[in-house]
Amino acid sequence: MTATGERLTRLSAPALDEILGVTLPVLDDGFIRVVDYMGTDAAIVQAARVSYGAGTKLVSEDRGLIRYLMRHRHTTPFEMCELKLHVRVPMDCWRQWIRHRAASVNEYSTRYSIAIDGAQTTKTDEWRTQAADNKQGSGDFLDPTIGHTLSEQEQSFQSHARQLYDQRLEAGVAREQARKDLPLSTYTEAYWKVDLHNLLHFLALRMDAHAQSEIRAFATVIGDEIVRRWCPLAWEAFQDYRLQGQTLSAIETAVIAAIGGGDPGAAVAIATARGLLAYTEDGRIKRNRERAELEAKLQGFNLAIPWETT
Repeated sequence: MTATGERLTRLSAPALDEILGVTLPVLDDGFIRVVDYMGTDAAIVQAARVSYGAGTKLVSEDRGLIRYLMRHRHTTPFEMCELKLHVRVPMDCWRQWIRHRAASVNEYSTRYSIAIDGAQTTKTDEWRTQAADNKQGSGDFLDPTIGHTLSEQEQSFQSHARQLYDQRLEAGVAREQARKDLPLSTYTEAYWKVDLHNLLHFLALRMDAHAQSEIRAFATVIGDEIVRRWCPLAWEAFQDYRLQGQTLSAIETAVIAAIGGGDPGAAVAIATARGLLAYTEDGRIKRNRERAELEAKLQGFNLAIPWETT
């Protein structure tokens, strides 16, 4: 009951109900299933207004309120919605996933049960080089002829590791010890329950183009196939303001204002004074990650990079 005596009913999302319990495939042998959920867009506006009022507000007003909450980072109304997923994911990918600690997790235990007989494999054209400018990222794809050899070696290694594991179990070795040489490509399963606020933070990081391809595949399914159906107004606002939007630092704002004011020289002076722009003894611009991010934003705004034109 609300403070005014109105009875609350469970807020459902018919579009999400359509895929409740449905296995959504990811990678070669992974999946995501929606087990349960609580709340919808209506729960977000309900919490923000601190009253039920079902049917008293137009959808357009709900949309405006949700966009206001997202735009101004009022997070607690989004915590009123929760989602429980059953996921099957490679262990190396799961290591990145589990770093997001604001969730309730219960993982398949290889101490109690035999390890899942499945490992994530790599196609011949999917092997990536190490990124030259990012110590934890990937670069271009390797030549498929090289990838063919790597994929064959991968298959042989995974098969041998599994055989070794099975032999240990047959010899009576404890499951908790027999598992220790299984590769990180081995699949694990878990139940993962998270509120919408923390889920959107997860998606902002893991759907980003700089995220590892494998976890990005899982995040994309969660966002495009699940959250979009579950809370479409919140998903739209999230895409606009966070996933596809831009944030500007004070330095970036000052540089762009100088460019917009027709004074590229002032933009160069600001970037130099604030440490974004420096030169080597032979006149080359020194590498600076923050400046590189600003340059990407300028290109996105179709603005000339002033230190390349002055």
